[in-house]
Amino acid sequence: MKVVLFCGGYGTRMRSGAPGDPPKPMQLVGPRPLIWHVMRYYAHYGHTEFILCLGYGAEHIKDFFLNYRETTSNDFVLRGGTVELLSTDIAEWSISFVQTGIDSPIGERLRRVREHIDGDELFLANYADVLTDAPLPEIVDRFTASDAGASMVVVPPTDTFHCIEVDEDGSVGGITPVSQMPLWINGGYFVLRQEIFEHIPPGGDLVADGCMELAKAGRLLAYPHRGFWKPTDTIRERVALNEAYARGERPWMVWEDGRAPRNPRRLVRQVS
Repeated sequence: MKVVLFCGGYGTRMRSGAPGDPPKPMQLVGPRPLIWHVMRYYAHYGHTEFILCLGYGAEHIKDFFLNYRETTSNDFVLRGGTVELLSTDIAEWSISFVQTGIDSPIGERLRRVREHIDGDELFLANYADVLTDAPLPEIVDRFTASDAGASMVVVPPTDTFHCIEVDEDGSVGGITPVSQMPLWINGGYFVLRQEIFEHIPPGGDLVADGCMELAKAGRLLAYPHRGFWKPTDTIRERVALNEAYARGERPWMVWEDGRAPRNPRRLVRQVS
């Protein structure tokens, strides 16, 4: 299945605001940017055709892949001045780079890459700035077995705020962490049918327009996930991920934890 990645937003809460700052998906977690971690997640399960919806900071994303160094995250042998790779990251990937506008909302970005999906009935979509260990094959299988027009991973709120129960006289009846409330939020991982385009007007939004219309018709499917899920909306969240990476706590890196991929691939030996 093709994977549409929305990576053209400003990410104002992550950036310093200085001209030329890289976009949020290019912020580093370990030696590689966020978008690479998201793409490796999909590639692990056999989904290696990517469509990047570019906007702000497109040159950073293009330069990263045009000047990609496999040796950064792969073992290799240096023999006679020639690098022999023992494995590769992106050799089997197909990546389409599509400028979808600087200020376009997510739904409009999706509309602008429709022709690149080649009419595939089902495709995947992602915000390119959230990491998870959600079981993608199970998510896809559950969706394909349904007649829903779209599916989204939903997760418990991660905010550290507390909900306060207040009586009419002002006395507090209880305090509950938001994360323990019976609430679910959009996790940013979607499985979509072509039908989604019928519900997104020009300049529209994927969730507020497309998913909302499907929900009204009872045709939006949720996949609740209580496992690992971390957004990177702020510098603090990205720093926390970096620290977890440094400690070796990397549950989102499903390609390293021994979890079987949907389409197992033999390691190759290449010369670069």
